Amino acid sequence: MEPLPEHFNAAAFFVDRHVEEGRGGRTAFRVAARSITYAEVADLVARAAGALAEAGLDIEQRALLVLNDSPAFAAAFWGAAKLGAVAVPVNTLMTAEEYEFLLNDSRARVAIVEADVAARVLSARQRCPWLRAVFVVGARVTGTLDWNDALARAKPVAEAARTSPEDIFYWGYTSGSTGKPKAAVHSHKDFVAAADLIGVGVFGLGADDLVFSASKLYFAFGLGNALYFPARVGAAAVLVPERVTPELAFEVITRERPSVFFTVPTLYARMLDVPEAERRFDLSSLRFGVSSGEALPPALFDAWADRFGLELVEVVGSTEALHDFIANRPGEARRGASGTLVPGFEARLVDDGGADVPAGTAGHLLIKGETTSPYYWNRLERTRGTMLGEWLRTGDMFRRDAAGWFYFEGRADDMLKVGGQWVSPAEIEALLCAHPAVLEAGVIGRTNGHGLVEPCAYVVLKDGRAASPALASELRELVRARAAGFKTPAAVEFVADLPKTATGKIQRFRLRGGPAAP
Repeated sequence: MEPLPEHFNAAAFFVDRHVEEGRGGRTAFRVAARSITYAEVADLVARAAGALAEAGLDIEQRALLVLNDSPAFAAAFWGAAKLGAVAVPVNTLMTAEEYEFLLNDSRARVAIVEADVAARVLSARQRCPWLRAVFVVGARVTGTLDWNDALARAKPVAEAARTSPEDIFYWGYTSGSTGKPKAAVHSHKDFVAAADLIGVGVFGLGADDLVFSASKLYFAFGLGNALYFPARVGAAAVLVPERVTPELAFEVITRERPSVFFTVPTLYARMLDVPEAERRFDLSSLRFGVSSGEALPPALFDAWADRFGLELVEVVGSTEALHDFIANRPGEARRGASGTLVPGFEARLVDDGGADVPAGTAGHLLIKGETTSPYYWNRLERTRGTMLGEWLRTGDMFRRDAAGWFYFEGRADDMLKVGGQWVSPAEIEALLCAHPAVLEAGVIGRTNGHGLVEPCAYVVLKDGRAASPALASELRELVRARAAGFKTPAAVEFVADLPKTATGKIQRFRLRGGPAAP
């Protein structure tokens, strides 16, 4: 990536640049079957910056965004950046207590929220001493500012703040599956690097692409997919405010004709359960689908290729790295493999003592690259344990073959030591998902009566499939036949659903509360 100028602002680069260079008439977003141009987005962003400034938001201060995928999200996000402030997008499905924590942890001066979130945020307002104003999108709520009215009245901010490339402008809160959420901070330059290395370098996005991400903008993955990746090249994104169900995903693809689809393995699996989907819906516009969030089971990769003729491109990233650092490539995806290193990144696989492990051996993944976060906000000990100088400790276990392909072996704290040998939950889960009755599987380790760890499985069945002791035995034998005997689950329990983070990752720690039924 070429060095950026001394003064650089991401909003000017990803939004205003298109108008200045004559692309203002191009479509930036498709929302509810209508097009919104780059010129319209630029005007919304300028007005949003003005409204936020009038509400008291200043350079380096935080704005909490509790918004669905919509033009309002884009306006608030880039509007904060244009002021030199910090955008902090968070999940729209949290509790009042969770919003109170985030408002106080971030010391947000303003919050921009959906109407159905307003009551939860307002209930915490008196306990949030830094919060100066709450904007509501989509309704008039007593004690708040109406977002649309504020934009209509605001004096547009024409010139972006003279920020440096290293100035922080985005905080990505992790899901906090093992404790309170923590914010990984990212700078203006990180967004350009991620867009160039991944959006262009891996996915090959160009000006004529239309992308659709079922993963929402308030996640780091969705933020790249549908906001700044297409904005890097003057492409467009389909924005869907509501939760994307399997049926809705098919409907949007058929109606809008996107060229690339992004989502998590869980939705890909559930879309396969939609009756006669290949007859009812048209997926011919898609060049490929991208899968992230959890390891993509080979059976799922095969099923999409067989049923829809679509290649699923698995990628690996994290909020701490902003987006991806390991990826398959469109047209060259390898079933069962997480991918190879994204050019621009370096990787090490190390043992518990920090020594490099040989090819074919599982190790802790360390990543170094332009987009890695330098620290967590106000989390010194977590920063010291994760940001190791230039290296980022991802918390993931991988093995790498001699050709440079990476294979996910599980989270570091999810790996099982069975009979003195490492066992990957992801490997067993993939084998279980190969069974035609299985929709999803989660594998954990449990101590038996002898004090030894053995794998146990929780399985979600597809619609129309019935749980039975015979099926549990069949699943255990499937694993035994395809993997080493010590990897066979000691027990299988059938459940209605698996606990997951908001980003779709299985929360295996929540499966450890009791013994699986044999």
